[in-house]
Amino acid sequence: MITSFTALRQRVLAVLGAISMYRLVLFALIALAAIAIVLSFFGAVGASALEIVVSFAVLALVISLVDAGAQRILRLPWRVESSLVTALILLFVLQPSMTLPGLAGTALAGALASLSKYLIAWRGRHILNPAAFGAAVVTVFGLGTFSSWWVGTPALAVPVAVLGLAVLWRTEKVRIVLVFLFMAVIVSIVRQAVQAQAFGLVFSLPDALLLALAQSPYLFLGAFMLSEPLTLPPRRWQQFSVAGLVGLLAGWPISIAGLFTLGQERALLVGNLLAFAFAVRGSVRLVLEKRQFVTPTAQELTFRVGSRLRFIAGQYLELDMPHRRPDARGTRREFSILSAPADLPTLRIAYKDGDQKHPSSYKRALAAAEPGAVLAVTGTWGDFVLPRGGAPVLMVAAGIGVTPFVSQLRQLRATRVERDVVLVYVAAEAAELAFRDEIAETGVRVVVFTRDEPSALPAHWTWARGARLDAAGLERIVPDLAVRHAFISGPPRLIADLAPALQKARSLTTDAFAGY
Repeated sequence: MITSFTALRQRVLAVLGAISMYRLVLFALIALAAIAIVLSFFGAVGASALEIVVSFAVLALVISLVDAGAQRILRLPWRVESSLVTALILLFVLQPSMTLPGLAGTALAGALASLSKYLIAWRGRHILNPAAFGAAVVTVFGLGTFSSWWVGTPALAVPVAVLGLAVLWRTEKVRIVLVFLFMAVIVSIVRQAVQAQAFGLVFSLPDALLLALAQSPYLFLGAFMLSEPLTLPPRRWQQFSVAGLVGLLAGWPISIAGLFTLGQERALLVGNLLAFAFAVRGSVRLVLEKRQFVTPTAQELTFRVGSRLRFIAGQYLELDMPHRRPDARGTRREFSILSAPADLPTLRIAYKDGDQKHPSSYKRALAAAEPGAVLAVTGTWGDFVLPRGGAPVLMVAAGIGVTPFVSQLRQLRATRVERDVVLVYVAAEAAELAFRDEIAETGVRVVVFTRDEPSALPAHWTWARGARLDAAGLERIVPDLAVRHAFISGPPRLIADLAPALQKARSLTTDAFAGY
């Protein structure tokens, strides 16, 4: 059952990977808004179709104008998808209205949300969730509107869950939001039980559970707001801590001097502050020094880091590449870091050219960047890092997916740490084996799967004689798989194919990619 789920998840990720996470969130929210408008005609949501449409129009206009003005002043490219995502989230949080005071409050919330991206920021990165900030201010101070969270209605529970799951699978934040939901639901049920006893009411567990899941905004808050990468700390345990805190406060809002509570969007803001305390980070300037082909279809980019950058070998970065007329996948992409922390201030990444006939706008812009070009890393993330201790490790890499392993092996060598490592390296052909010399210098055992035989393999490298790697083959070449921590970096389809064998490892960590 676990194996089947892992395989299904990776195949779904392969489909979702055709679009950037930012655009996926936008399209999911647009679909949810369309569903809400349809349901409004049947009285199934707490707003009319006209109120929804007009409120969104006001939010989209105000946020777009403020974003465009601020980014013009800061000489940054305007990203319309960011403006629309903020507008759509606020649409579901604030009470839609057709009154002049209500629309004025809605406009103010949008303006505050947009401004918070630039004024409440650290080194170019906003600290607080913009929509949560805008909604919290107008609600706490009673400025024309309030956060009703009308999205938390039974009629929208299934659409929110389905669309939210698509977003969470794409961003690999499912477990984090599950921690939040578990904490929020349990605390909410306890709160309802305590309140029922205090007021002499009958407590019903099924009714309490239904209220917590279907009649609350927890699903939306977790899937579309808590999961925002820019306001999450970089490590998984830190993200779980933030999720647990937000769930606790959302499930049992704490009253502050009888004036307001720390519930819902205010709970998220508290979580944002904890995330900021965990990892103060911001965008880091990179200067492109050189580029070179490392295989016939893969290039390596070498940068000089303009300021301090922290990462752990195996983590990935998000590289912002502003360009004119970006396509549906936006201006940001994630790349595994090729170099080791010990290599700083030099930073290296690598990417595969892939589809030359129909490249994405991002890939065209990146290919056109010349030495001296200034780019920005908007964050480093990931738990694709080696476990502590000296337990044996299995690394499975497909093509350019070897990059995080090169970083890890370089760091082990630089710090003179001995470790039992087996690298299984899969490529379409021998010419596509990147970074052979660097890997060979580390002395780890390597098993190569290519159609043609590579020439002059080092003594500790073995060619699988043209065989195709599958689950049975992996178990055959790594008979002690059960005692190894397994790491695999490659396309979701390969991960799905190897799932039956990888599930037998001591632990399994995946780093799936679906192109850019």
